[in-house]
Amino acid sequence: MNSIKHHRGYSTMYQEGSLTLGLFFAIESYSGAIPDMDVAQQIRTAQLAESHGFAALYFRDVFLNVPSFGDVGHIHDPWAFMGYVTAHTSRIALATGSIIATLRHPLLVAKAAASIDRLSNQRLVLGIATGDRPAEFPAFGQTLEARSGLFQEALAVMRQAWSEDFPRISTPRVHLSGADTLPKPQLGNIPVMVTGNSRQSVEWIAEHGDGWLYYPQNLAEQAITIKKWRSLTPEFKPFTQSLYLDLAEQPDSPPSPIHLGFRAGRNFVIQYLNSLKAIGVNHVGLNLKYGRRPAHEVVQELGEFVVSAFPAHAVADQVF
Repeated sequence: MNSIKHHRGYSTMYQEGSLTLGLFFAIESYSGAIPDMDVAQQIRTAQLAESHGFAALYFRDVFLNVPSFGDVGHIHDPWAFMGYVTAHTSRIALATGSIIATLRHPLLVAKAAASIDRLSNQRLVLGIATGDRPAEFPAFGQTLEARSGLFQEALAVMRQAWSEDFPRISTPRVHLSGADTLPKPQLGNIPVMVTGNSRQSVEWIAEHGDGWLYYPQNLAEQAITIKKWRSLTPEFKPFTQSLYLDLAEQPDSPPSPIHLGFRAGRNFVIQYLNSLKAIGVNHVGLNLKYGRRPAHEVVQELGEFVVSAFPAHAVADQVF
């Protein structure tokens, strides 16, 4: 099995000691739970982000419209939408934030992920999570209490399905013998980022994940979290966090808090990202939902004035 350090999506997003930037779909500002999702506009903005050196585009896995959560993500099934975006981009990494591994059959996730990775020329970075919307679990015949075991099972099954020909797998959801999943990833593996704690210990995540996708905290708390993470990962494993951003029009506007992020001008944004880099954050996925300005305009400004300090890593073109 080849190292994921040779994986194009992973290499575009991650290098030790550096920080890159990504964008969550829907790439738009909107109120309420449901974005407009003008797909043509989404693609134009995604292509703009790619041209300016953003490292990743993020896809979410939201099965049902649960009003109490107030957020349906980008509406479309992540694999279908990712395939569409794959065909309209060429270099930017395709990251999931995150696929709900507890409510999807592991062999189907393995096949879908390997398909996207092959079709995108090895650009998939797979974030996985347990899911946290209670209404979804009975709808799919599962229980919240089973999440920890289902998550561990899913990751183990995917790893084996990707790396072995005709594997023999026996788990609560999988009884595979005499058959195989196709395609296989080019490297026999796909980078997997565990989201939050996913009902696991940090020690388990450090051992079994290729990196950690976490939530924003104040700098002091995030520094403590990263210090613990690094103590458990002597081999470099990246630390990623999300961040909601409302980019003010005036470059020198000071910060004010919003849900899981802040409103500020670009000068503070650069300062803050440098602070995250200094404590060991390797990638930040930006969500523009709560913005007051058109997202395309914000991506243009970030591309011109911010991303140059945190650009995607250059990766040699390869065709598989």
